[in-house]
Amino acid sequence: MSSHRLSKKGRYVAWATAGAAVVAGGGIAAQTSMAATAWPAQKTYTGRAFDTCTAPSLAAMKAWNTGFYGGVAVYIGGRNRGCAQPNLTKPWVKSVGSLGWKVIPLYVGAQPPCQKSANPERFTASTAASVGARNAKDAVAKASALGMKAGSPIYLNMESYDITDKACNDATLAYVRSFTKTLRNATYRGGLYGFSSSSAKAIATATNKTDLPGNLWYALWDKKNTTTTDWPWNPSQYTNHSRAHQYMANSEEKRGGHTITVDRNAWDAPVAIIG
Repeated sequence: MSSHRLSKKGRYVAWATAGAAVVAGGGIAAQTSMAATAWPAQKTYTGRAFDTCTAPSLAAMKAWNTGFYGGVAVYIGGRNRGCAQPNLTKPWVKSVGSLGWKVIPLYVGAQPPCQKSANPERFTASTAASVGARNAKDAVAKASALGMKAGSPIYLNMESYDITDKACNDATLAYVRSFTKTLRNATYRGGLYGFSSSSAKAIATATNKTDLPGNLWYALWDKKNTTTTDWPWNPSQYTNHSRAHQYMANSEEKRGGHTITVDRNAWDAPVAIIG
């Protein structure tokens, strides 16, 4: 997803660069979804979801409404978003929601300074907090403009990077914390998409959980439609409907005469609250 979106080969290369070994976490309990009496109730979806670079047409979403997938992830913004979104409008979101689709907002924010990619927006150790806050404010504005109400999650897309580079990892965690805290202050739930070998691992294994996202979407392309049996870290982490698993990448599928190349996801986590 570095460009977004890399070829399957390119994405495996990026994954491998960060070190593909999956190591169990240290048993630190993760935050679950934000809980406060003033917060809107979480809208949870459990089932299959797909993501694809450009939001499909409404006709395609109608054709694909067969019951195999129930959720669709869409890229709502970010300077590093790799595809135009001619279909992604407030009426589109409302229409697919009325068809029964659960919509999952994904924001391609700034990327780590040590990441090997050509992404146009990066943060540094000195700018991580300010860029994180700025990106989160933009993400909230984009989600709100699409009709995704307060209480919705926004998943931050963090691509692979060398988490053994301490300075880079510390800067990335600072950025993620700032992004998530700013979301929370606007009454949006925090989530992160990342690789089980790098960016998601950094979140799951961080000793200090302060202001880290309460929902974790991990990429592990093992073709297993589950959020439990292949969960790479301590099983007490991210329970209570806070996990998603991207288990297959770049799957070309045809339904109702509409062919889309998608990533498959096992979903058990918050989705957008559509007004």
